Amino acid sequence: MKTLLVVDDEVGITEALNDLLSEEGFHVLVAPNGRVALERVAEERPDLLLLDYMMPVMDGREVLLALQRDEATRDIPVLLMSAVPRSSLPPECKPTAFLRKPFTIDRLLTEVGRLLGGPAKP
Repeated sequence: MKTLLVVDDEVGITEALNDLLSEEGFHVLVAPNGRVALERVAEERPDLLLLDYMMPVMDGREVLLALQRDEATRDIPVLLMSAVPRSSLPPECKPTAFLRKPFTIDRLLTEVGRLLGGPAKP
């Protein structure tokens, strides 16, 4: 079973994504900010991060850069989610994939499946 870490400061989003992705057969972890996300990554080593860009405490850019600097985590794919267009991201912010909010469930599941090499359910 693939493990996903959903990082978003909006509880409604993390709850909805947790329910949806769990139903799809993934083991889902959640983190309310970037600092907690990095702790979870160190403890659990998820297969994929679904990372919000704009958050308090530690934003998505800071998390992404921290993951990329660490040899142990730089290969974990990151799906960055944001209401701002990808073209507005700073040049050093290079996620594996990008989803513009709002997005459809189908689009999310397609991206997750693509990044993990297939759906969770056989």
